Amino acid sequence: MGTYENAFGGKLKANSDLAGLRLAVLAPITHRTPPIGYGPWEQVASNIAEGMQRRGLNVTLFATSDSQTSGCLHSVVPTNLVDDPTLNSDVCTALHISSLFERAGEFDLIHNNLDWKPLTYGLATHAPPMLTTIHGFGDPSILAAYYAGAARSFYCSISDADRDPGLGYLATTYNGIDPSEFTFVNRHGDYLLYLARFHPEKGTHLAVAIAKAAGIRLKIAGIHDDTAYFKEFVEPHIDGDAVQFFGHVKGKQRDELLGGALALVHMTTRPERFGLTLIEAMACGTPVLGARMGSIPEIVVDGVTGLLCDSAEDAVAKVPLLERLDPHACRAHVERHFSLEKMTDRYCDAYREALRLREPAPPTPEQLRWRAHDHWDRPMAFSSIPPKPRRLKVA
Repeated sequence: MGTYENAFGGKLKANSDLAGLRLAVLAPITHRTPPIGYGPWEQVASNIAEGMQRRGLNVTLFATSDSQTSGCLHSVVPTNLVDDPTLNSDVCTALHISSLFERAGEFDLIHNNLDWKPLTYGLATHAPPMLTTIHGFGDPSILAAYYAGAARSFYCSISDADRDPGLGYLATTYNGIDPSEFTFVNRHGDYLLYLARFHPEKGTHLAVAIAKAAGIRLKIAGIHDDTAYFKEFVEPHIDGDAVQFFGHVKGKQRDELLGGALALVHMTTRPERFGLTLIEAMACGTPVLGARMGSIPEIVVDGVTGLLCDSAEDAVAKVPLLERLDPHACRAHVERHFSLEKMTDRYCDAYREALRLREPAPPTPEQLRWRAHDHWDRPMAFSSIPPKPRRLKVA
């Protein structure tokens, strides 16, 4: 391990054994990479590409044409799908993925951040080694693609909680952020903040109920993901005073909202996979008032960087305790465990193992047992669970 001089003249940590490795990073195309505002998968793909470029790897980012990277950018999609809804998402996604595999022989390793579809392309060739970060499972039906793709791709989970027992994993690689991009505030704010998609699984309605019961203002910001839910359960409570609405925030406004809050409320109704806003809040010195489920207990240190809650009533009772938490402890926790450097370290270790093994190991008997089990009964979370078929054919 040494240092090298980057294009800006700065000395950066390098991984000498990986320096020069030809790495393809496949990003989603829903948003540009990195996103201007919302776009967690694209943000992580950007963080990986930039982190590896700083470590001396030769990185090619496969993303939309409006994306930015310090490495090489390859794109066949003119802009992101959100900015141009006239684009056919299925066609663009297929062309995007195939453009990488047409060049597969140019790389030493492929890092997939685009869910399950690239796995089906990758099955046509076993060179080079492939690693897929599983950012979450949409619904039980896509597990079939992950099970088939396990013969081709290594898998990394973004938390220990978000693992399917039918799969083998190379590592847990927690997401990371650059703490310097978030302003540290060494004082407690006077409002609770909800910052996430407006969807029942994110618990927007619970944040409203908790704030009202605790007698404290609530500021809510995010993007619409379930308009009917928002109009029925959230919008009627927005009065510009006790409950204030800010919509889709980014940049300075996002930073100020995070830093000015007493706590970020993250009372999800389904297990969280990771939750980037959790570490963004803590980087600002703001603790988390979160549900004790999914990845949240892995990310938030109960009683130190936030308070874990078993119900909305429990959260209301714990609001007065938030002022006892030290903002410095929140910031230090992120710097120590969830920085870009730490995330890059984890992925470098995963790359070394993937390059050593070359191909994933066959499934174990226990994994095969789970694969033959009812997919609708899993320990991790799905974005949606469609009705269970009357006859479930198992492989």
